[in-house]
Amino acid sequence: MPLNASTQALLAGLERSRPVLVTGATGYVAGQLIRRLLEEGLTVHAAVRDPGNSERLAALMALGERLPGELRVFASDLLKPGSYAQAMAGCGVVFHTASPFVVSVLDPERDLVRPAVEGTRNVLEEANRHASVERVVLTSSCAAIYSDNADALDTPRGCFDESVWNTTASLEHQAYSHSKTLAEQTAWQIAEQQSRWRLVVINPSLVLGPAISDDTRGESFSLMTQLCDGTLRIGAPDYGMGVVDVRDVAEAHLAAGFLPTVNGRHLVAGHSSSFIELGRTLRRHAGPQYAIPVRQLPKWLMWLAGPLANKAVTRKVVARNVGHPFVFDNTRSREQLGLIYRPLETTLHDMFDQLEASGRLS
Repeated sequence: MPLNASTQALLAGLERSRPVLVTGATGYVAGQLIRRLLEEGLTVHAAVRDPGNSERLAALMALGERLPGELRVFASDLLKPGSYAQAMAGCGVVFHTASPFVVSVLDPERDLVRPAVEGTRNVLEEANRHASVERVVLTSSCAAIYSDNADALDTPRGCFDESVWNTTASLEHQAYSHSKTLAEQTAWQIAEQQSRWRLVVINPSLVLGPAISDDTRGESFSLMTQLCDGTLRIGAPDYGMGVVDVRDVAEAHLAAGFLPTVNGRHLVAGHSSSFIELGRTLRRHAGPQYAIPVRQLPKWLMWLAGPLANKAVTRKVVARNVGHPFVFDNTRSREQLGLIYRPLETTLHDMFDQLEASGRLS
């Protein structure tokens, strides 16, 4: 039960007469969100780049066929002003999930910052043009709160919470975090210039768990595959991270979209873990036939080899993350949204089982 009883009771009476819009509808988080919206009997306007790509849309269309809500697909372009006009028409809530999640890019400004910031501006300025829109739920990230685990040492409470903003990211250091910070700041600036619709922000940590499609790709699935396919057989670092189940993130969005008093930012993270902890937990479930790391790599080795293996893993990143736990306070997401986080073992086991059953670990 991912939402507490009082939240479920409030959501039982949610407004179902108007459609809702989900941007980036073929994405990892968006898929589970659309599943929940359709389960609640809502009409979902799914904004995608290419409505004609039947293979990419197959999992969404299957949800639309078997669940009580109605799914309508619309063409949109994150970087094209006005392209969400048709999809947003008549919608009461806009869920803006579309944004690039990649760590290694050739041009951070072009590949991360521009689509994140301009995409957010285009969607929210479109919301200003539609009188039906009463709320916008933005999928931001914990990356808009911090760059590195060591940043927690400089926070007022010694931990990450919604009051903290990322002030250490740049194009040269943690560019993804930089893009998410700028995008969320842009969203708040636009929201504060009007009074008709309310902005609610979800700031998830690393999202793991099963997708609605066995073919879903992305950084979360790359990480899980690397943990299981022998890439890290010699060991994994004590690189701290927050982890949350994708299904819990979907529940957070649902609550953020419809609970009457919800507002502001919400750090959505269920667990503090690390690469090596994830490996050890997976190994107990998967068994010895998979080369899942159980030995911890020393920090000095990561400091030397990290930049050679992945240019995004700079020595500064190693120094400020390896050996530093992810310290956080998720009280606001539990109290305002009513989240009850799934056990980490459930998240990892379900994701592993999906990857194994679909042949992606062989």
